Amino acid sequence: MALSELYTKYNRVWISDPEEVWQSAEILKDYKPGDDVLELQLENGTEMRYPVGPGSVLLPPLRNPDILVGENDLTALSYLHEPAVLHNLRVRFVESKIIYTYCGIILVAVNPYKRLPVYGDAVIHAYSGQNLGDLDPHIFAVAEEAYKQMARNGRNQSIIVSGESGAGKTVSARYAMRYFAVVSKSSSKTRVEDKVLASNPITEAIGNAKTTRNDNSSRFGKYTEVSFDQRFQIIGANMRTYLLEKSRVVFQSQNERNYHIFYQLCACANQPDFKHLRLLSADQFQYTCMGEATEIEGVDDSADMAETRRTFTLLGLKEDFLFDVFKVLAAILHLGNVTIKSVSGEKSAVSVSDAHLAVFCELVCVDAESVCRWLCHRRLVLMAETVVKPVPAERAVNARDALAKHIYAHLFDCVIRRINTALKVPGKQHSFIGVLDIYGFETFDVNSFEQFCINYANEKLQHQFNLHVFKLEQEEYMKEDIPWTLIDFYDNQPVIDLIEAKMGILDLLDEECLFPQGTDQNWLQKLYNYLGSNPLFDKPRLSNQAFVIEHFADKVEYQCKGFLEKNRDTLYEELLDIMKTSKLALLADFFKEEAKTSAVKGIRVKAATPGVKPANKQLRTTVGDKFRSSLHMLMETLNGTTPHYVRCIKPNDDKQPFEYDSKRVVQQLRACGVLETIHISAQSYPSRWTYTEFYSRYSILMTQTELLVNEKKQTCKTVLQRLIPDSDQYKFGRTKIFFRAGQVAYLEKLRLDRLRGACITLQKHVRGWSQRRRFLRMRSAAITLQQYIRGQKRIRQTVTAAALKQAWAAMVIQKHCRGYLVRKIYKLVLAATVTLQAYTRGWLARKHYRKLVEEQKAVVLQKYARAWLVRRRFQTMRRLVLNVQLSFRVQQLRKKLEEQGKENRGLMERLTGLANAHSHGLDKLHALEAELSKSANERAFLEKQEKRTKEEANQVISQLQIQNASLGEEKKAVEIRFTESTQEMRDKFSELQRKLQVDLENEERLRKIAENNLELQRDDSGREVEAVKLENRILREEKFRLQAQLEEETQVNVDLQEQVAQLTKHVKVLPELRKELHNIQTQKNEQERRTREQTHQAKVKMNLITRQLLGDRTTEDILSTAESSEDTEDDGNLLFAFEGLQKATRVMETQLREQKEGFESRVETVSFKMEHLQRENEQLQNLFQEKKDVNENIRQEVARLAAENMVIPELKQQVSELHRQKQELETQQQEQTSQMMGHVEEVSAKLQGDLEEESSRCRLFEQQLEEVEWQKEELQRRLEEVQEEKEQLHKQQQAEQEAKSKLRQEASRLNAENMDLEEQLDMKERSIKKLQDRVRALQPPDKANQKAVPAVPREYLGMLEYRREDEPRIIQNLILVLRPRGVVVNMIPGLAAHLLFMCIRHADYLNDGAKLKSLMHAIITGLKQVIMDHQEDFDVLSFWLSNTCHLLNGLKQYSGEEEFMKHNTVRQNKNCLTNFDLSEHRQVFSDLAIRIYQQFIAVMEKVLTPMIVPGMLEHESLQGISSVKPPGLRKRSNSVCVSEDTAEACSVGSILQLLSGFHGTMMQHGMDPELIRQAVRQLFYLLGSTCLNSILLRKDMCSCRKGMQIRCNISYLEEWLKEKGLQGSSAMETLLPLSQAAQLLQVNKTTDGDAKEIMDRCPELSPVQIVKILNSYTPIDDFEKRVASSFVRKVQALLQEREGSTQLMVDTQYRFQATFPFSPSPQALELLQVPSSLQLSFLTRI
Repeated sequence: MALSELYTKYNRVWISDPEEVWQSAEILKDYKPGDDVLELQLENGTEMRYPVGPGSVLLPPLRNPDILVGENDLTALSYLHEPAVLHNLRVRFVESKIIYTYCGIILVAVNPYKRLPVYGDAVIHAYSGQNLGDLDPHIFAVAEEAYKQMARNGRNQSIIVSGESGAGKTVSARYAMRYFAVVSKSSSKTRVEDKVLASNPITEAIGNAKTTRNDNSSRFGKYTEVSFDQRFQIIGANMRTYLLEKSRVVFQSQNERNYHIFYQLCACANQPDFKHLRLLSADQFQYTCMGEATEIEGVDDSADMAETRRTFTLLGLKEDFLFDVFKVLAAILHLGNVTIKSVSGEKSAVSVSDAHLAVFCELVCVDAESVCRWLCHRRLVLMAETVVKPVPAERAVNARDALAKHIYAHLFDCVIRRINTALKVPGKQHSFIGVLDIYGFETFDVNSFEQFCINYANEKLQHQFNLHVFKLEQEEYMKEDIPWTLIDFYDNQPVIDLIEAKMGILDLLDEECLFPQGTDQNWLQKLYNYLGSNPLFDKPRLSNQAFVIEHFADKVEYQCKGFLEKNRDTLYEELLDIMKTSKLALLADFFKEEAKTSAVKGIRVKAATPGVKPANKQLRTTVGDKFRSSLHMLMETLNGTTPHYVRCIKPNDDKQPFEYDSKRVVQQLRACGVLETIHISAQSYPSRWTYTEFYSRYSILMTQTELLVNEKKQTCKTVLQRLIPDSDQYKFGRTKIFFRAGQVAYLEKLRLDRLRGACITLQKHVRGWSQRRRFLRMRSAAITLQQYIRGQKRIRQTVTAAALKQAWAAMVIQKHCRGYLVRKIYKLVLAATVTLQAYTRGWLARKHYRKLVEEQKAVVLQKYARAWLVRRRFQTMRRLVLNVQLSFRVQQLRKKLEEQGKENRGLMERLTGLANAHSHGLDKLHALEAELSKSANERAFLEKQEKRTKEEANQVISQLQIQNASLGEEKKAVEIRFTESTQEMRDKFSELQRKLQVDLENEERLRKIAENNLELQRDDSGREVEAVKLENRILREEKFRLQAQLEEETQVNVDLQEQVAQLTKHVKVLPELRKELHNIQTQKNEQERRTREQTHQAKVKMNLITRQLLGDRTTEDILSTAESSEDTEDDGNLLFAFEGLQKATRVMETQLREQKEGFESRVETVSFKMEHLQRENEQLQNLFQEKKDVNENIRQEVARLAAENMVIPELKQQVSELHRQKQELETQQQEQTSQMMGHVEEVSAKLQGDLEEESSRCRLFEQQLEEVEWQKEELQRRLEEVQEEKEQLHKQQQAEQEAKSKLRQEASRLNAENMDLEEQLDMKERSIKKLQDRVRALQPPDKANQKAVPAVPREYLGMLEYRREDEPRIIQNLILVLRPRGVVVNMIPGLAAHLLFMCIRHADYLNDGAKLKSLMHAIITGLKQVIMDHQEDFDVLSFWLSNTCHLLNGLKQYSGEEEFMKHNTVRQNKNCLTNFDLSEHRQVFSDLAIRIYQQFIAVMEKVLTPMIVPGMLEHESLQGISSVKPPGLRKRSNSVCVSEDTAEACSVGSILQLLSGFHGTMMQHGMDPELIRQAVRQLFYLLGSTCLNSILLRKDMCSCRKGMQIRCNISYLEEWLKEKGLQGSSAMETLLPLSQAAQLLQVNKTTDGDAKEIMDRCPELSPVQIVKILNSYTPIDDFEKRVASSFVRKVQALLQEREGSTQLMVDTQYRFQATFPFSPSPQALELLQVPSSLQLSFLTRI
């Protein structure tokens, strides 16, 4: 389609305007070829006729559709021309408050003159890792692209920052370097990145100054190379400077300042460190008060000086060097105040008494008289003599200023060199990124030598930029397989040749500088003569002191005055010699180095010598030649790198924030090459769309047939060929469609027309339906009205007065008749109802009375019957329960005796196994001996083989000798090459020596550090020795305490043995008593005989029990004196029990004789005795269980002491003392035993009396029960008496229990002492023998007659026994090699933690502190290792996070602390730790759990982060409501073939699937639900913060339709939470900012009410974020409207009172505080089984 066809009605164009540069206008009438004028209407309503001329040559440029305005990339505009660029920048800068815009490969940065919250670390992290174009334009995006290309392609990069003064070049370069420092932080301690950033304040202090355009203008060019190593971390930097403005030292224009450092010095003049410099205020020095602006608003020079000094220190520059620098600077200030007086017209003089001169000479350490003389004189060397000539005051002042400029220039270079030295870190540079901060094109009212050099540099940079743009364009076309055609563009190579070619401007300038009498006018005349014919060079019409050069940006007129002087940059030789003699080393070195590198020693005039020396050597010393050489080196460096361009624009000259001056902006756009880039792009195919983007945007223009085609690429081709017949207007590439300028606008017009037509159709049908519905409602209302009106009319026609009277009379008659009939019926019904109610109520009352009588009688009967039944049932059940309990307990006691025997036999089997292992070891030894003999035979064979090999080697050597001769000649050639390389090696050797010296210095420093560490270690060792001594002392005290405890436990053991005897007696007696009861009930006459038989049988049983427990005692069976004492006590207890039994038998016989007639009373008496015996039996069983527990504790204590017998060998020396104590304790034991026997007899007698008294009372109660059944009061009294008797019995039992506890304590003490002696003095064989004897003694004599007792299941204690040497195997199998996806899948959750805790319990059970400490340390070390080895494995981290929490909860649950025991069962409370407090270890495990949790969250975030933006923001959850806008070059900079499936793979469903996987894994591993909720909350926070940051940084995400997509995706996340039961995790609260941002995109943004609604709906968003989203809001279609600036200001005014963060970005690295709630485990440890798959067979359940 031809471009002229687009000039139709309603389209808009741009016309030139003297004020606004370009002005918009709307076409009122379609343009037709041949029309001379174009009818337009301006925005202010004015109509005009715009002349276009014949052939449509002067048609104004078309304006882009509003949908394309405000794009991130200017190349995305359909019409590429100057007004479109200017307008797009205005919209972004003024309305959207966006300062960055892409223009192809250029980043255009407009200075906002205001601090913006877009440079924080959060923004840096947001841009890190992102592709260029994914986020909004930013300097960080360019820096990230450079960093990424360096890492990916291995090619050096450059960032070229240019612009005029005040445009923000220095700030942009600083932010780029800060980005590199943050994203490439090194792990070394040198902190190189901090040093690189610290160099900026120094360079700004000595190289920046206030100008009329900028308060911090860089007066030099700077190229900083940031060096990176192979890991792409900063290792150093190097700085190169260009063209320092030295003239500013001695001259400043109005409202300008000198370099900042001078004012910083003056501000600190009163500080003690600067007193010796004798400084004054800035307005008192000539060099600082010329511009009459010594202060800058908002700048504190003294604070800046402190910052400068701090950065000097940070860079490692010494304090002496810093103060030498200050001396030189102060000397320059004092030199400027030296007064030079004019003596006569040709003479001048300086007073020796000048105070400033004295200070100057004192500071620089030179002779004052020499300075006075040679400031006012010159030395001329003639043929035969040397003449000293005075100079006039003007030239003397120039000499003084020249000296000041030279000193400052040398000082500047010296500081830069020192900074480079400080930034140079040992290490090889792998690659670098250069940041070029250089001046832009400048044109002023008066342009001199500095502007000439600056514009010359910009010409070179523009040339390089043009070539690079062409290269990128060509690469893009080649990637897309599109033919490359040449493009006509402006080439500035002729201007460069004009300046630098032979006989060019610089060449002629250097030539003129050779002549001592050369002048600026002579040089200008040569330029007119030699370059007058050049079209790019011109002479001004009204001036003979200037020349004009047509640069690429504009024509510039240069004044020739001062060119020669500035190019020569000379200084008198006499002043140079004085400076060389300075005693200030820093200053002297300046001029000595200059003497070495410069060939000019001053200006010498030789009379009568007209010849001119060769110019080549001299030309290298001029400023122009130096600048040309350095510029050539810079271009070589840039050509060797991949450049990235940043063009800084100054929006206005008044430094007003967000004010846009179109004239100033367009001038800079022309000068910096942006418009040239637009021109180049417009010549080819500037608009480029991927097939997917085109299909999504323009599917509305496709027919139904075209939409049915599955191939999108072919569909796009078909549609384009139909819509745009001219195939030259577009090209099809591999992945994109290329359009010429204007074609996208044409497609947008067609799309808008189609949408407008569709809207009209919709409006037509909606309005028709609305009108039809309104018509039908009106028609229905009209019909209703007609009906009523017609009805009224009909009534009036038919109704008369007579008819009305008749009708009224009929109604009266009907009323009375109907009333009478109704009253009659009512009376009949009322009478019948009353009768029925009377009969019914009477019947119900009688029925209720009868029921009450029956129920009362039944209740009485039931009461007595139920009481009798309950009593009978209770008596029956009591007898049965007592019988069952007695039989079961007897069987249980027997079974425990058998198990003890089995354990003894297990010990024998273990000894047998050890013997077998020993024999097996001997067999292995014999096998090794056989292998050794076999190896000896093989060795002999190998020796023979070696001999044969030597013979073959000799033959080979002879052959090699022959070859050696031939190699001799080659050796000579190698020697020749060796001599050549020797010199190179020597050079390298010298370099290595220097590096070695540096390494030696480092080693010396390390040695000193090591010595200091050694001294610290010695101190620590001393403290550890003291700690060991203290621990040894504590162990001794522990030993004494354990001895006392063993003595007490010995006494308890003796008492328990007595109780066992009594228990055994009662166990044997109870079955006989049951038989007795049975015989009494069946045979009353034979009770006496049966009683005697039972008594005889009891005596036989007691003797049998005595033999079973004691056996035949011999001298060999008695192992110690303690055992004999215990056996003696056993005999006494048995005799006492037997006597008590005989007493009970005699009492029972007497009662039987007296109660032969009262059968039931005797039955109750015997039952009462059985209950009494049952209670006593239970007490004895409890005592037996306590004895067993005490024995088990004793056994553990003995095992622990046996393990520590190697640590405490001195116990053997105390054996004799212990024997003596043992004898004394035996004596005491016998005395106490006799006392306790007497006490027990008294208690038994008292109990017997109580039994008799209770029997008599029972008989009395039974008689009274038979006589008076209903005497309740008597029964209550007797029950109270019984209760009192029970209380007395309870008190007696408590007294007995206290006595027995004292006995147990004494017995435990004695038993512990005996066991200690046995373990230390007896051998293992005697212990085994002792156990075997005990087993034989406990065996019953006749096993054949015993009945088989069912096996009782073994009771486990919930712990795993292990050996100390098995700890590594436990850690290896349970921690290091355990994998969540292996054997752990079928395990119960937390099994590993439970097994580890069971091992911990065993160590605590043994009271072995060393073993417990070793195990805990091994567990912690193993967990740390497995987490370190699997830092990126989500399953492993989830598994061990769950198990660590389980282990931590186990340590709390079984710690014995009341707050953790509330939910425990009785059995779990018995499993609590008893000996050690593991609270410190709990803290260690808690810290370890936090560490695992943080790594666990980091792994999930690493997987989730890449999916968030594509799934939540870019994927279309609601198909058909979104639309794609045209992208720019930034989106297509890396043209690669990406499949559509890959591009659309990530969606919100993918995120939910990933979250479900995470949740399923955590649930499978048994993680605590609260911990799962915390993890989900953290992930949702990452989702919300990442999405919100992307919205804030991506203008294309700020649209109404995108808000709908986001809210839809949030609803999916909410449904997922409900599905998983995680509503209480507060996860949705973390998405509130994102949800409110989506609502903000959808609400109306027009009225004041809308502004208030936004403030109410977005409480979670900060004011900065709300304003940013409103400014970034971008309509996708023309039907939407942009947010007006006035509306944004209204919202800002409403938000002023709201307190919120000033940060724009949300911190995605924020972590919620992790808490590990205590949740007790219901798992019973004693029921846990160790799976065989864990290979833990060496662990034993106890």
